[in-house]
Amino acid sequence: MKPTHMRQEIEEIPQAVARLLDGAEKVLAEAGRDIRQRDPRFVVTVARGSSDHAASFMKYAVELTAGLPVASVGPSIASIYGARLRLAGSACLAISQSGKSPDIVAMAEEAKRGGALTIAVTNTADSPLARGSDHAIDILAGKERSVAATKTFVNSAVAGLALMAHSTNDEELVAALRQLPEHFSTAIGCDWMDLAGAFDSANSLFILGRGPSLAIANEAALKFKETCGVHAEAYSAAEVMHGPMALVQPGFPVLALAARDRSEPSVAEAADRLVGKGGTVFTTSALAKTSRRLPFAATGHPLTDPLALIVSFYAFVEAFARHRGLNPDQPRHLNKVTETV
Repeated sequence: MKPTHMRQEIEEIPQAVARLLDGAEKVLAEAGRDIRQRDPRFVVTVARGSSDHAASFMKYAVELTAGLPVASVGPSIASIYGARLRLAGSACLAISQSGKSPDIVAMAEEAKRGGALTIAVTNTADSPLARGSDHAIDILAGKERSVAATKTFVNSAVAGLALMAHSTNDEELVAALRQLPEHFSTAIGCDWMDLAGAFDSANSLFILGRGPSLAIANEAALKFKETCGVHAEAYSAAEVMHGPMALVQPGFPVLALAARDRSEPSVAEAADRLVGKGGTVFTTSALAKTSRRLPFAATGHPLTDPLALIVSFYAFVEAFARHRGLNPDQPRHLNKVTETV
């Protein structure tokens, strides 16, 4: 059977990332240098959907390494409410695959009027968002035909990390990014189909993360909804221990996405605690004692490690959708490009 567009695009991720790191290196370095020279006091992000998950990933990365607070700005602040924001002394990162959603463009334009240095991250070089920004980074993912974003999400996140590495002169991160194509090839081959039996009859499930991997958990939850028609909710491994844990009953499925960073012990501990509450829990950590372990591709860097997890998840969720008799390329009610006002 011919592979789905989604599967083909997942398999293109290593090549797409290599293309980005080679083809956009000059633009990334220039934008990074501009950020360093302007020395912003804070960063704001503008995005929706998978792009917003990439922005959330960048929030953690910037706060952990550059020490700058990062806030997500709702696009409707400009497009619907017409509010003016005082953003002098900030940098604005706007992420959009198409670069033409009216609300994203309007908010990026307002950020520039408000005094922010604006950087567009888009898969469409000649787009309104790119043309209106101080710096435009073409993520060079190539055409993405599946409705569910995969390689564009990964390339957006990698572009953000590269931008940060250049702005902070982080040579260790630059080197780690260069190794990602090889690690992503390994990640695609990680077999997570053990999840299928536990998740096949589920109407709802939790996906856990913490720090940068929480953004990855949000992206995974969206993909479950889009491609499999399964209601999935992402939670911090700390937050789930409050109200959400009341939903856990015998057999309740949980996927805990633990990266190799300082949060790993707490995510593994949370996974094991949910096993004690009756949950059927899988985790990507060798530290887990009672939850079921999934294979993972360790990248050797705490900021790139979560991205390998989403690549493995993409490979799983595409196969799981087909296992459920669904076409992951054609989710109900959805189009590839969503233009909101």
